[in-house]
Amino acid sequence: MAESVAFTENAERSLIYKEIAPQIAALVEGESDIIANLANIAAVVKETLGFYWVGFYVRKEDMLVLGPFQGTVACTRIGFDEGVCGYSYTTKETVIVPNVDDFPGHIACSSESRSEIVLPIRRKDGEVFGVLDVDSRQLNDFSEKDKTGLERIVAIIETKVL
Repeated sequence: MAESVAFTENAERSLIYKEIAPQIAALVEGESDIIANLANIAAVVKETLGFYWVGFYVRKEDMLVLGPFQGTVACTRIGFDEGVCGYSYTTKETVIVPNVDDFPGHIACSSESRSEIVLPIRRKDGEVFGVLDVDSRQLNDFSEKDKTGLERIVAIIETKVL
């Protein structure tokens, strides 16, 4: 089991995503506990990329419920028709929000969150298991590079964790 993650500090995010993806895959290899795996993945993303909040919301009956995360206290339950997480879950699409104040129905779990990216996570049968939610204190902090890098991490979750 790895106790640390090697990455190039102050590098472009696209390089950091490339560096951490194989380490995340190795970290979850052989570990069957989904909570442990999601917790470690959230920690790796937060530690290496320095985002304000990184975590998971998972489907429990008719809501998204807070799962493993790194950051400040968060909203516990989100409806499928609420906020960025609900929108990503329902549409099954990655959503980049440059300014959370401009997103209709945004749920302000923290006033420090200024921009957000949310990615759906699918089970092998195609059903959405939950979402990966990443928040930043900076406006317009997420780009296609983040979408690509985080989708690579979600693909590891879909193939090796679920």
